[in-house]
Amino acid sequence: MNAGDVLVIGAGVAGLRCALALADAGLRVTVLEATAHAGGRAGSWADEQTGLQVDIGPHVVSSEHRNFMAMLQRLGMDDQVHWQPDPLITLYDEKGRLQMPGCGWLPPLHGLPLLPRALTRLSLRDALSHARLAWRAARTNEAELRELDVEDVAGWLQSNGVRQRPIDWFWRSAMLALLNVPLEQCSAASAMRVFRLMLGRSGWHFGFPKVGLAQLYVPGCCRAVLRSGGQVLFGARVRRLRLEEGRLAGVEMQDGQVIATRHCVLALPPQELASIAGAEPALERLAIAARYFRPSPYQSSYVWFDRPITSDCFWARTWAPGNLNTDFYDLSNIRPGLAGQGSVIACNAIGPQVRPDWSDERVIEHTMREIEQCIPAARQARVLHTRVHRVPMAVPQPRPGTEALRPRNATDVEGLWIAGDWTDTALPFSMESAARSGALAAEGVLERAGRPAKVAIAAPETRGLVALLRKR
Repeated sequence: MNAGDVLVIGAGVAGLRCALALADAGLRVTVLEATAHAGGRAGSWADEQTGLQVDIGPHVVSSEHRNFMAMLQRLGMDDQVHWQPDPLITLYDEKGRLQMPGCGWLPPLHGLPLLPRALTRLSLRDALSHARLAWRAARTNEAELRELDVEDVAGWLQSNGVRQRPIDWFWRSAMLALLNVPLEQCSAASAMRVFRLMLGRSGWHFGFPKVGLAQLYVPGCCRAVLRSGGQVLFGARVRRLRLEEGRLAGVEMQDGQVIATRHCVLALPPQELASIAGAEPALERLAIAARYFRPSPYQSSYVWFDRPITSDCFWARTWAPGNLNTDFYDLSNIRPGLAGQGSVIACNAIGPQVRPDWSDERVIEHTMREIEQCIPAARQARVLHTRVHRVPMAVPQPRPGTEALRPRNATDVEGLWIAGDWTDTALPFSMESAARSGALAAEGVLERAGRPAKVAIAAPETRGLVALLRKR
């Protein structure tokens, strides 16, 4: 079997973004997906009882997801994201409800409207304890940021004078939601990347798919591949790569079939890539690095109610010992097809908050208590249906040392590239990182094919007064 012009292994966000760009350039692409459906860790399927399209877990995008949104714009699906410019986020903690406003002022002045709300939970000394850290973040560039990869966030914050109350109230909550690991196990470089953009960019806000997440991009990407003369094959698991004299010759499938190709993109999670690449000496270094990345588990729960219980689209609970879920979404306020029906609450437990030893019934019981604590109207509603998803890996864990190990898209093997959220994109592990990585891999393939094109959008940088400090 011949793969056409390019073989893409993996049909998640990274693989399909890459395949879309290559198909748009006129190349014939063959996409191999080991499972029965595309989407990977951003997949969706119909709930058996209700027929509702549910995701592996509730996903959120932001206005800074420029590569992911560019893909949706190309597919004509960018209008299928429900944006929430204000409030930026609604928080619940031991004192109750707190709405944090969005603001488009010049950075870092955009933080001023947030300050009065934050001071209802923190003291002025707590807020001022961030001064040294903010100064360092404003002056740090990407190269200097990576030097922090040897530190964990908990020690890094304390060494910069941040007080314990904001560490527990803000930092534990934010880093758990954004980076999926506790502070003691998180790379300070990964946290600094997030914090400097919070400090140096304004006007950003969150958005939520109006349809199942995979419906945003999977059908359009697959159609583009087919229209260019390519193909998308499911249940196609690769056993190993075949090399000849240091360059790619093809891949051997699990059933023994060999697919010849001179250009291939491995758009796989790190553990799967390591298993394919590990036997090849030319890829030994890449395989060793890939095995270092540990999965961050994910547990999502869905609860169908017989009536509306809130007008909010989403809210989050600040970190506290014993909490299960981090963020909550009412899909009936996001998806037009559910408008006027009973609430469908989707929520996430991430990383260390996942309870693998709990039964589904216990997860739902605890989830219901947390929903009722935030939304008392849930106590008067009747539960119609529930389901729990358990996912071994939402994203790789950004542990100390991982930033230094994130590989480039080009490999030491001629004709072979890699793509995925865990590659060197200058972005946190996320759908946006996967989309940018897929675009960067496509650029490499097109350059080799003699059809150079600009596909990837640069990672965001700081603006305003913060940018002036960085330039100096």
